[in-house]
Amino acid sequence: MKIQLALDRLNIQDAIKMAKLVETEIDWIEVGTSLIKEFGMQSVKEMKKAFPYKTILADTKTMDNAKYELEMSFQAGADIVTVMGTAPLVTIKTCLEIAKENNKKIMIDLLNTSEEQIQALLPFTEAIFCEHISKDEQELAGKSNVQTKSRLKEQAVIEVAAAGGITLETVQNLVEQNLDVAIIGSAITKAKNPQETAENFKKQIGGILS
Repeated sequence: MKIQLALDRLNIQDAIKMAKLVETEIDWIEVGTSLIKEFGMQSVKEMKKAFPYKTILADTKTMDNAKYELEMSFQAGADIVTVMGTAPLVTIKTCLEIAKENNKKIMIDLLNTSEEQIQALLPFTEAIFCEHISKDEQELAGKSNVQTKSRLKEQAVIEVAAAGGITLETVQNLVEQNLDVAIIGSAITKAKNPQETAENFKKQIGGILS
């Protein structure tokens, strides 16, 4: 299982500093939606410049205008870009096409997707699928993605990530389900000792595999 560090609600330099603290313990670095909204593609460019050998994910949460957003993100240095599973299928197909042209990947964010929508997406086996519990749901309802069994892993041969309230106490649930990527944000970034916490996550999942 890979560890994806989610960086949100920071400025670019603080995000880079945080990533440097835990660089050896993580696989992928996510330039979060909040960074992209506040600082634009410069946040992706600066992160790739700081970590040229790391996989950089741009969490654009694309819903429309796929060609423009994906090309812009890849040109900025992203290796993976997110598209919402609730987007029109033509948008998701376009994202896959642009990613293939650039030898990159997409992650389909399944936030608020229905079972019917998920079934329509399963043929896109070259994408990474992210089972996601939103920040609002975590804060208001106390929900966490790791409390439930993956809807996807047994249905198709696909790469599955999980995001939403993952902690040191709950990450083992993902390991037992044989998921591929644990997306971890505040459990590391808001920890008293981020480096030690990241090391403990790495130990929990059995080390970095990338």
